[in-house]
Amino acid sequence: MEDNSDDLERLQLLDIVFTKGVNVLSREELERLHDLIEKKDYSHDKKAQKSKAKLLKKIGNAIYDHDVKYGNSFKTS
Repeated sequence: MEDNSDDLERLQLLDIVFTKGVNVLSREELERLHDLIEKKDYSHDKKAQKSKAKLLKKIGNAIYDHDVKYGNSFKTS
């Protein structure tokens, strides 16, 4: 059952990212989305795997920008 809730959460966060952009999410939401996307296996679809890598990079950049903006550099979870 946990996988279904993770999938639902991932889809909700992705919907926000695709409609409003990655910068509207909080740092915690960005970290959670990053973890959820990393866990999802897209190895069967080369195009989806490439999109996953691009999105992970965009999320990583947003986390870095958030840290720079709010002075939280090198925060560990």
